[in-house]
Parts: sequence; structure tokens; C-alpha cells
Amino acid sequence: MPSFDIVSEVDSHEVANAVDQANREISTRFDFKGVDASFELDGESVKAVAEADFQLKQMIDVLRAKLVNRKIDPNCMDIQKAEQNGKQARQNIVLKQGLDQAANKKLGKLIKDSKLKVQTQVQGEQLRVTGKKRDDLQAVMALLRESDFELPLQYKNFRD
Repeated sequence: MPSFDIVSEVDSHEVANAVDQANREISTRFDFKGVDASFELDGESVKAVAEADFQLKQMIDVLRAKLVNRKIDPNCMDIQKAEQNGKQARQNIVLKQGLDQAANKKLGKLIKDSKLKVQTQVQGEQLRVTGKKRDDLQAVMALLRESDFELPLQYKNFRD
């Protein structure tokens, strides 16, 4: 039976490249001259450090643009609250990966409500969709692309 897996992954190598590019742009921008501002990649999160809160917002916009250039969906960014201490402002940006149980349940319900003849089953941090016809599986992919889901979704392991 044809099947495919729905996953939510972020390519860590591309994220590292995007963070490096954002650091380079911040260091050469006129409005950041003489300002101690930088990004730091720490596993599944990116730390932004600047002197003021408004600079953090500008930095996050730069990072978002660099992620889009590297073909990474900016919906994977979970921007935490900014912390101000002394003359430094810090903000943590967590990169969401994997589908948790609630997201799997939501996706399963969305697919079931579409009345397509497919079955879904949860396999850890991914959701497997199986059906008798390849067209039904492609219809599920189209349905999920059109829906506004809060996580970036990828479709892997399409088997016929």
C-alpha cells in the first residue's frame, strides 16, 4: 500500500549557515556600528545579544530573512521573551523540531475530517499516512500545504 511520512525537521547545517550570514550582516550594518550585537548557535536554539530591545527585533528580522534565503521555514522559530540586564539585552530563539503528540493528533483529525480514504498512525515524532491510491496521498499533501499549521511540515519516504 502506498504511504508517506509527515515530519517537521530543520537542517542544522543550513541553520548554522544562516546564523553565520546574519552575524556577518549585523557586523557590517551601519545602524549596528559600535554596538556589541551577535547571534550564537547553541544546539537547538539561537541566542541573540544586543544593547537594546529594539536592536533585538531588528536582529530577529535579519535572522528570519537569512533562514528564508536558506529555504528554512521561519515558522520553526519560537521566539522567547527578551531579558534586559544592565547594558545587555538577550533573547533566546528555540528552533522547533519534531511533531509532538498534540500536533500529531491535530494533523490526524484534519486528515480524517477531509473524508479521504487514508489511515494515519503515529510513529514517534512523525505521522505515517497510508492509503490504497497514490492520488489520495497526494490530496492529503495538498490539504496540509493549504492549511495554516503552526509547524513547518515535510513529506518523506513516499512509497508506492
